[in-house]
Amino acid sequence: MIFNEDFWDNKYKTNKTGWDLGQVSPPLKTYFDQLTNKELKILIPGGGNSYEAEYLLNTSFTNVYVVDISKLALENLKKRVPNFPSSNLIHQNFFDLELKFDLIIEQTFFCALDPNLRKNYVHKMHSLLNENGKLVGLLFDAKLNEDHPPFGGDKKEYIALFKNQFDIKILEDCYNSIQNRQGMELFCKSIKK
Repeated sequence: MIFNEDFWDNKYKTNKTGWDLGQVSPPLKTYFDQLTNKELKILIPGGGNSYEAEYLLNTSFTNVYVVDISKLALENLKKRVPNFPSSNLIHQNFFDLELKFDLIIEQTFFCALDPNLRKNYVHKMHSLLNENGKLVGLLFDAKLNEDHPPFGGDKKEYIALFKNQFDIKILEDCYNSIQNRQGMELFCKSIKK
């Protein structure tokens, strides 16, 4: 199966968005709340409806970007948050993005990609980050689907994938996941090498 723009647009059209929490993810909210530099240039790839982007904007972060292959997802975000800067909503394939960021937030994007693209993901994340840039977010620590998203993984696999290009500062069981993801998420914080 090809996970292209039509595939993802159809998910939004048919409301098959089981990954969508309808709110900012509690572990990410906790992380955002301790950030003091409101000018950080932040990217949320595969952001979808991006309650995280909305939360950041509403807490005075001025430089938040969302990239998504689904135009419909970006339109949903713009309708819900009309003051979100249109120029920061990027309708593009993540792998074609050519900007630089201080912080990239991982929230159900990694698990949505074909597992064959995981090495490309790590390389692209590395290339999009400024020196000492951080990749922070959540990764599933569970065996999920094998033929369609979300695709699972585990801590050992993630360490092997990331260790050459990132200094992994935290990769631990997430203590404040939402109820239906308890025991299934790892909180990760990695710094570009």
